Amino acid sequence: MTKKLYFLAVGLVLLCASGLYGEDGKTRSLFNGKDLSGWKADIPELDAKPDGKSSFTVRDGKLVSLGTPGGHLITNDVFENYRLVVEYRFAGTPGNCGVLVHASTPRFLYKMFPKSIEVQMHHTNAGDFWCIGEDIAVPDMEKRRGPKDTWGATEGKSRRILNLTDGSEKPAGEWNAMTIECIGDAVKVWVNGDLVNHGMSCTAKKGQIAIQAEGSEVEFRKLELTPIEKLSDDK
Repeated sequence: MTKKLYFLAVGLVLLCASGLYGEDGKTRSLFNGKDLSGWKADIPELDAKPDGKSSFTVRDGKLVSLGTPGGHLITNDVFENYRLVVEYRFAGTPGNCGVLVHASTPRFLYKMFPKSIEVQMHHTNAGDFWCIGEDIAVPDMEKRRGPKDTWGATEGKSRRILNLTDGSEKPAGEWNAMTIECIGDAVKVWVNGDLVNHGMSCTAKKGQIAIQAEGSEVEFRKLELTPIEKLSDDK
């Protein structure tokens, strides 16, 4: 081995050891464009009819939530400290959907929703937080969540935390880019480049990622996750 190649090899080893280079720091797609490998569907309605139609499919290289029957598509893997980039659009009449982070116990709420923090994708409300068994805090909590004595993360409580702006989505039918950054106990959300929510003191720091089927057909053309060591200063 020449001296030049030797130092190059040593440098690569050091970079891998420091976490700045190598597989752990690379962006990965959570969807392979062909099938639902790496995911599992939890659709309560299919308990009684396991041969029924699933709410999730692959069509023209896109992951599609058909909206009904209601349920979730959940990653097999658990994630912590990452940036998730999601590109989505409503394929028909715009309506409801969501991406859940820090998901754990299945069917925790209403025998449907896994314990998690939902990042709302409901048309015109993208970026709202919904607390599902887990909780999170934001500035101006009473203004954005209602009276403090109503707050909670279970049935009948004020679980919705309004976003900072409803004006960041593209018109219905166009592609939106949502970025969700989970670092420690903080969750930040951008929609088409606009910071639309920033929560802190989250009661969970890791978990699975889930996509909802909640009434409307939604296409996903990108689901890319990048592990990150710490919160960067560039956003």
